[in-house]
Amino acid sequence: MIEIYTDVLCPWCYIGKRRITTALADVAGRERMEVVWRSFELDPGASVTPGETAAEAMVMWWGDQASARVAKIQALGAAEGLDLDLHAARPVSTFDAHRLAHLAADHGLADEMMERLFRAYHTEGLNVADPLVLERLGAEAGLEAVRVRDVLSGDAYAADVRADERRAAELGVRGVPSVVIDDGPPFSGVQPPAALRTLFEQAARSRV
Repeated sequence: MIEIYTDVLCPWCYIGKRRITTALADVAGRERMEVVWRSFELDPGASVTPGETAAEAMVMWWGDQASARVAKIQALGAAEGLDLDLHAARPVSTFDAHRLAHLAADHGLADEMMERLFRAYHTEGLNVADPLVLERLGAEAGLEAVRVRDVLSGDAYAADVRADERRAAELGVRGVPSVVIDDGPPFSGVQPPAALRTLFEQAARSRV
């Protein structure tokens, strides 16, 4: 099993998703490798109401280096075909987005759902804590809107998100994107595709 710990707010996770997909594409025995998306909240206490932009938040973290770091992230994203607009993305709680991802996983749509959530936040600047936004994104990923609405109006999959976060702590996952193969040690999911491919191929050979 390949477990990918990620958060919608993380631009490196969107880049990592592209690189992981590229790395897995040519791995012999890929069909024997189950990929599971795991929840990891970078800011569990975040509000559901958007505030400052991601770029503005980075100024608080990195000061004068923020502009250069933002430019680097955007350039790396562009190299993977991604338009990362950190000046439009506004950090919010991702708890409900993670619940939605678990619903999608139960319908075989986890990858589609994660892709739609990443694009909504990083490219379109949408509020991924807004139930109406999430309902639309879920439908666009292939889920029934009424089912998404039912989940978001209650606490379905909340325990699954918490279970993922407990498992992350047990495995030593401290940041995202992190990849865990068959309960092994976590490693960065934003490595170049060639490096990731080597790790996945080693895992695939172990199944033969």
